[in-house]
Amino acid sequence: MGKNRLEAFSDGVLAIILTIMVLELKVPHGDSFAALRTLLPTFVSYALSFIYIAIYWNNHHHMLHAVKKVNGPILWANTHLLFWLSLVPFATAWMGENHFSAGPVALYGCVLLMAGLAYYLLSQCLIHFHGEGSLLGAAVGSDLKGKLSVVIYAIAILLSFFNRWAGFGLYWMVALMWLVPDRRIERTLAGRVPGEDQHPL
Repeated sequence: MGKNRLEAFSDGVLAIILTIMVLELKVPHGDSFAALRTLLPTFVSYALSFIYIAIYWNNHHHMLHAVKKVNGPILWANTHLLFWLSLVPFATAWMGENHFSAGPVALYGCVLLMAGLAYYLLSQCLIHFHGEGSLLGAAVGSDLKGKLSVVIYAIAILLSFFNRWAGFGLYWMVALMWLVPDRRIERTLAGRVPGEDQHPL
């Protein structure tokens, strides 16, 4: 089956997630800039989550650009990813509302960890369907960056109970690590022989 509906549905869900997050930025009482100070924790949480959603949208777009078709397991793997991403607004709001206390910071990390694992599962389902020698399989390779991110999330979750700022800092570190565009798929596409079909389906 084609991939267009999966892409459209995913884009719509991610757009709704961003909309829900920005609605948590409540307008403060007062007309001075000092009144905005109370929004700082919420804004910092929102900024980090916005970056993460943007990263997922960017990488999701590139990944699907490298394939032609999808099947049932891929649809479910994609839905699984969207489920964990849909929890980002809740985790973001709880963390900002409680000024980055240990529990909310750890929960935020759990959501990121599960989203990271879900994204890896989706990529593996796509590679399995199209073959290890497909364009996506060649581009993803061993996916060291993705595996490292999951390990850092796990460390950050545990660290949050001892030093919440250190755990929160690790979330930013992973975000900054992915903020530099991942050009593996673009490079593989650029190196493909024109007209060559690397997909077996």
